[in-house]
Amino acid sequence: MLLLLGSFALTGYAGIRLLRGDWTGILLWLVGAAVVHDLVLLPLYGLADRAVRAVLRAPAPWINHVRVPAFLSGLLLLVWYPLILRRQPGRYERSTGLSADVFWHRWLLITGGLFTLSALWWVVRAGWGRWGRRRRSVRAEAP
Repeated sequence: MLLLLGSFALTGYAGIRLLRGDWTGILLWLVGAAVVHDLVLLPLYGLADRAVRAVLRAPAPWINHVRVPAFLSGLLLLVWYPLILRRQPGRYERSTGLSADVFWHRWLLITGGLFTLSALWWVVRAGWGRWGRRRRSVRAEAP
């Protein structure tokens, strides 16, 4: 509960600091983000999901092991795309004093790691399910 209250306090502080600036620009960005998400990105999510399901012909529990890492990777790309695609490296380097050349490679590593973890989790779930079925069948056969 304390962690949640702390996050609300931090969000409120960030909002106050943010809204000291350009109110109209922020409101326009928020409304634009909602419209772009609902009218552009959401249909693209649906089409991509249907395409993956049609190509892989996988049952629903299995397809979630593709959906989740793809969603997280896409979210990271959406948030960090100016640096991943090297749109504004000079601004980042001037502000932080750090190189912006690492974002593309790190995003690829994180994406690969997400898919690897998801595949490992699928293997664990599949093995656990087989082990549980085998154990139940042995127990049912016992007198």
